[in-house]
Amino acid sequence: MARRRFKPDQRRALKLLAVSRNGCTEAVMLAHGFPVPLVVELVRAGLATATAEHMVAGNKTIEIATVCITAAGRQIIGGDLHAGH
Repeated sequence: MARRRFKPDQRRALKLLAVSRNGCTEAVMLAHGFPVPLVVELVRAGLATATAEHMVAGNKTIEIATVCITAAGRQIIGGDLHAGH
């Protein structure tokens, strides 16, 4: 997997997840311009995990997906997080 080339948007998504201590909700990922299929690619590649949670808002139960980076995802971005900071 280390030899695979990753698209810039995949790397940007991983960087966002890396700096988000508790991961990001699907809505936050969308707000940053990362479509659901890209998140699915990251999860299928083992670079991120997605966890569904049920929450009650008013009298409705809603499902919220939280996406977190994995150790493999952190290896992909390596020292990129500190570049430019």
